[in-house]
This record gives sequence, structure tokens and C-alpha cells, in this order.
Amino acid sequence: MLLQHLCTYADRQLPLPPPSYQEQPIRYVIDLTGDGRFLGMIDTSDPSAPKLRRGQRRLAPALVRTSGVRAKLLADKASYALGFVPPGESPKREGQEHEAFVALVAACAAATSDLAVSAVARFLEALGAASVPLPADFDPGGTITFRVDGVFPIDRPDVQAFWASLQASGDAPVMPCVVCGQERPVLAGHPVPIKPIPNGQTSGNFLISANAKAFESYGLERSLIAPTCAPCAEKYGTALNALLAGSDSRLRIGGNVYVFWTAERTGFRPGSLLSDPDPAEVRELLDAARSGKEAATEIDDVAFYAVGLSASGARIAVRTWIDTTVGAARSRLVRYFALQEIVDAYGEAGPALPIWRLAGSTVRDPRKEEPAPGVADGLFELALAGRRLPEDVLARAVQRCRAGQGVSRERAALIKMALGSEQGWTNERIETMSGLDAANRDPAYLCGRLLAVLDAIQQQAISPNATVVDRFYGSASSAPASVFGNLLDNAQNHLAKLRKEPRTRGAGIALDGRLMDVMDGLDGFPPTLTLPQQGLFALGFYHQRAADRRARRERAEERRSGAESGAAEPDAAESDLDE
Repeated sequence: MLLQHLCTYADRQLPLPPPSYQEQPIRYVIDLTGDGRFLGMIDTSDPSAPKLRRGQRRLAPALVRTSGVRAKLLADKASYALGFVPPGESPKREGQEHEAFVALVAACAAATSDLAVSAVARFLEALGAASVPLPADFDPGGTITFRVDGVFPIDRPDVQAFWASLQASGDAPVMPCVVCGQERPVLAGHPVPIKPIPNGQTSGNFLISANAKAFESYGLERSLIAPTCAPCAEKYGTALNALLAGSDSRLRIGGNVYVFWTAERTGFRPGSLLSDPDPAEVRELLDAARSGKEAATEIDDVAFYAVGLSASGARIAVRTWIDTTVGAARSRLVRYFALQEIVDAYGEAGPALPIWRLAGSTVRDPRKEEPAPGVADGLFELALAGRRLPEDVLARAVQRCRAGQGVSRERAALIKMALGSEQGWTNERIETMSGLDAANRDPAYLCGRLLAVLDAIQQQAISPNATVVDRFYGSASSAPASVFGNLLDNAQNHLAKLRKEPRTRGAGIALDGRLMDVMDGLDGFPPTLTLPQQGLFALGFYHQRAADRRARRERAEERRSGAESGAAEPDAAESDLDE
């Protein structure tokens, strides 16, 4: 199905090249007269332009060479086109390559009677390609082609037809093509390398290729394991390369790359929403869903496809495949953004998080290491297919919270997404868990809130070198009963100290009230917490801290407003409470 949909996309939405042709950089152009006389060689590269460093891009004959001598028609590297032997290398192979190139041009001239091709053939046979003066910075790997009286022979329809017929001929087995279903000669090696795939080969990777016995099937080797005719192989390769090259059809996360497309041209491009979400666009999407407002229903039934890829040696691994509609994908995006909604560290509504930041929160430093491939797959599938996040994602987020002795916004959002998708939270529950849920009486959630309150009490009473969170977050989040008894005893000592001092009495009373509010919902401390409960612990801790910071800022603003209006200031000790 993947190959069929890619071929359909190529047929409907792409300007396809001639058969067996691909766009490629042409570094050198040899100018000839109509009778085959040499006029000069032009270097088309431009080091200052990234797209022209290897030469101007043109459609030219394409061929995948693995071993042996096989020439490309009228456009090839120097060893084929000129018989150029780099210093220090044996001339034997280069001589064979040049002979094959000359013979191919001669055969094309005889078959097509094309005057431009005949001129190139005369130049190669009579004048001698070795007489071509080469620049000092000549690149032997650069592709060389010819221009005759201003015309490129490779652009001539008769030349293109000759090359296509040559590629279709040979001893290829005739089998039903897996894409079109027709009985046709099928290819042992597909002609269009796929690039760029993260961490893949610079020359490109292949979607279908059995390069070891373990991958072969019924004695079929290489690409014959999925018999594909030449036209279909070129179409799917061209389509996939075009999608990988498009900034609005491609999304990279770590070592994975994802591409998506629709059966018809639409304005639906989820890649930018996921990689760099615009707050206004996300808010409009969520508001439309919550209000029941219909939007863009005329394209909701259009088919939508997405595929995730990664490199595996010379091969490409298909990591995920999504076949749905635009309407269904959009509704899943709504839930994806609703699940990740969470207040920022200061209790305010925060902007939507890019998918790469969510994935990066599962590693210590995303600038130095890539997230596990399964994390990116899980987030992508949640966003566009509505699949639940794997438990491994929750485990990695929780582990990073324990290792870091705290909870960042990205990790809190990821934990909420994992719990909400796995447990099937209602829309109301999803919205409630965006910030502090004072009505939540889950012991794990309350234990997380309690640790945040105990940390605030300690820091208000003393200035510790290592806080309660620094020392006990890991054990409190996994085995609460083992630590909270001692922590509560210490907290009572800190509160007693705060109440004795007139300057901190108000703060002590406020913190004691907050502690009692959390403790009222706890009948005891769980001996251990399961992985989902550890996720709830992290959310409770994060929510409480964010709510405390917001309350502190609001009190500070009230104090400033009161000072400006001349009203009496509140108790300084309570208003300066540092939580």
C-alpha cells in the first residue's frame, strides 16, 4: 500500500522526469560544434551557493552501479566520459569504462540518427577525449555532459526514449509488479536511491533491498523480494525524495524522519504544527474543537498518509505507517495538543511544545544525544493516528525526573500525555490536569504535592546546601512510606521555628495551612508507587510548585498595587513567602 500511494502521489502531484532520468548535479559541460569540434569546458559549480556546489542540477540518465562496468548515456564521471585516470590509480579499469561510454554513445547515435549525438560520437572517436584541457581544480567525481551548438543531447526526446528502452531490455525476470499488478520485467536493484535519510549513506539508501540471506524470500534476492517494474520503482522513489526535500512535508526527530502527504492538494500540513507550533493556530484548533465549530469539512474526507523512516545500513527501515483522512488526523491533533497543555513553571498557560522538545526531554542533554527512536515514533503516532504512547516513553520521562531531582515543563507535559493516552482520560480530566487539581485525592498525586510543600517549608526556615528535593525526590517518588515520616518530623521543627519569629510567623501559618490541606487527603503513605503512579507524583509536584510561584507573584503584584494606592500592606512575612 505504501508504494502504491507514493506512485499515485507522483502521478497526480509531481512533474515526473522522463523514464530512467533523475535530477542530478552536472559539474562540467563540454561545448562542441555541430561537426564534433571541441570549443571548451565549463565548470557550473558555485561554492558560494549550497545548491550549486556540485554543479547545476539537470535531468540526466540515471543508473545505480553496484559493481562491474556500466556507463551512463552522455553524462557520467570523468573515468567514463574522458577516460581520465587519477594520479596513482591503475588505468585498466578506467580504460574499460571509457570504452563502454564511447560504445554507448555510438549505439545511441546509430539508433536515433540524432545529429547532436553523432557530433559527440565523432568527438569521442576522432578528436580524442584525452585532449580535453582540464582545470587545475578538476574533480574526477563530477558528472560531465555535452552541449552541441547550444543544445544538450540528453534533453532530446529520442535520446531519452533510447535510454528508457535500454534500461527496460535485458534478462530481467517477468513477474507481477507489487505496485501496478501488471506482468512486467522487474528490477533486481531499484534505480532511485532515497536521500537524505538521517544517519544514512550519502549516496542514498534503498527502501526495498535484501542484502543478506536473512532478508531473502523464496530464493529471491535484492529487490526481487518485492518485484517492482521500472516505471513504478522510479515513481515511488521520485515521490519519496520529493517529500523528503519539502520543508512542509518532512519532519525530523533525532535519527527518524517522517513524511506526509494527501491524496489531493490541500492546505493541511501538520509538520509545521508539530515542529514549530504557532500559539494562535493551536488555540484556534483547540477552541474550534471545544466549541463544536466545524472547519474545513470540504477536505475532511481526503486521504492522508504518513510514514516514518530511519536508516539501517544501506537499507531503509519503515518505522510507522499511517493511512487515514485529513479530518481524522486533524481531530487527533486536537487531542494531542490538549493532552500536552500544562501550565508553565510560574502557573501561567504555556505555549504548545514542539515535538522535538518533548522527545528530547527523555535524554539528559538533547544537544549531545538523540532520543530513542521509539519515543519519536510514539509521539508522531499519537499526534496523527491517535495511538497511545508506549509505556517506555513514560518510563523514560519518569527516570529523567528522578535523575534530575525535579520536573521540567517538557517532562511534565510528556508524562501527562502518556498517562492521558494510556488511561483514556476524558476531555474534562485532560483539562483539569493542565494545572493544580485541588480536588484530586489520588495518593500518588498528593505525595508529589506534599514534597513540594515540604521543600518550601525547609527553604523558608533555613538555607540548606541540599534541599529536600535534591536529597529525596527519587525515593519519595518510588517509595513514599520510606521517607515522608522523617520529612514531616523535620517540617514540624521548621514550622515551629517560623512561628516563633515575628518576621516569619505569617509565612509559618500559611505553610502549615497548605501542609494540612494536602495531608487531609492522605490516609497513609503508599509503600511503593507503580510507574503510572510515579508519573502522577511528578505531576502533583510540578503543579504544586507552579501554583505556589503564581500565588507568590500575585501577592507581590497586590503589594505593589497597594503601595501605589496608599493602602496598608499585608503582613510582610507572609507576602514575602518564598515557595
